[in-house]
Amino acid sequence: MSVSPSGSNAEWFARANEVIPGGVSSPVRAFAAVGGTPFFVARAEGAHLVDEEGRRYLDLVQSWGASILGHAHPAVVEAVQRAAADGTSYGAPTAREVRLAEEIADRVPSVEKVRLVSSGTEAAMTVVRLARGATGRAKVLKFAGCYHGHLDALLVAAGSGVATLGLPGSAGVTPGAVADTVVVAFNDRDAFDEALAVHGDDLAAVLVEGVPANMGLVPPEVGFLEHLERRCREVGALLVCDEVITGFRLAPGGAQQHYDLAPDLSIFGKVVGGGLPLAAVGGPAALMDRLAPVGEVYQAGTLSGNPLATAAGLAVLGHLDPTAYEQLEARVALFAKALDDAVTSAGLALQVPRVATLLGLSFADAPVRDYESAKASDHAAYAAFFHAMLRRGVYLAPSGYETMFVSLAHTDAELARTAEHAHDAALEVAGSR
Repeated sequence: MSVSPSGSNAEWFARANEVIPGGVSSPVRAFAAVGGTPFFVARAEGAHLVDEEGRRYLDLVQSWGASILGHAHPAVVEAVQRAAADGTSYGAPTAREVRLAEEIADRVPSVEKVRLVSSGTEAAMTVVRLARGATGRAKVLKFAGCYHGHLDALLVAAGSGVATLGLPGSAGVTPGAVADTVVVAFNDRDAFDEALAVHGDDLAAVLVEGVPANMGLVPPEVGFLEHLERRCREVGALLVCDEVITGFRLAPGGAQQHYDLAPDLSIFGKVVGGGLPLAAVGGPAALMDRLAPVGEVYQAGTLSGNPLATAAGLAVLGHLDPTAYEQLEARVALFAKALDDAVTSAGLALQVPRVATLLGLSFADAPVRDYESAKASDHAAYAAFFHAMLRRGVYLAPSGYETMFVSLAHTDAELARTAEHAHDAALEVAGSR
């Protein structure tokens, strides 16, 4: 199906800037880190986007990881259409939210009960309040470069859009808002242990991305996550696994299944909403029942568990059986090797970290292991490579602090051609330096 052009991307961006700050509804969509004008999407299908000028792109962003089946999957579209015909929001309980909570609990052993919300940020806000309420402690610990949404207490040394824009945190976040936030380097056991020695008795929670994917993709070093789990038990802090990106993508049970972890609480997003606004907090009943209306920790949301998002989430999870994960991981493994060979053979230093179905890309001489090494990567090379690939019809994230997402809709042939494009793009970048 073709799209009739309705105006140039430049024209739409000019109009957007008149009524939307920066012309975008989320900073990560801007091209601030790579330069140029963002394109405006008219429609999407499978592995591809089509912009308002009618140009088609192979999409390796996939709604920042939400579209694991690819865009406009027929089962998801049908589920949402059927749900919408019955009404888009009730502000009352539905059977679908019960079924979705059951599906999450069935897949994730650490989860007995689930509270559905509308965004990853809302889930992180809820889990911090719940941890503080359950423990009676104030402080939370996070790792530099891990992004847990834009709530004030966690918007410090964050990756993703904050890193892309070069911001230390955000204007409007007061010193008091982050006074109870402790930040240490990822993959640094000694720094973590030192922080526990100082703050352990006051620490309500330790938040960690199962696989950090907002400073590029940074695999946890062997034993690091297990060390966090053990030490949290020792000091009485709750371990919170942020599975907004990894949940239902790395494995049926996410990063905690992949690494054999048993966190106290977890947050989910992206895949679980099927491309619609939905996220979740999950954990054992004893902790989750501290949420209102059962317990004393208040949380509410008019659109929480709305019928469209729950219908989409159920449709997606229904397609994610073990065979789907095996196929996707095999596809990503082949692509990772092809991409690495293509770029390095053109003379550019590249790191292509992979964890199961997740894939990163950093222009660096050595593996990225933390936020400091992520910042030291060659982001100018990434920007040049981004545009060289975009000219060849391949859309990467417009920031070197993000991750590539391959969906089940991408074919081996498409990914092989993408690797060929990457070789040509790398030659172009190398030749211009």
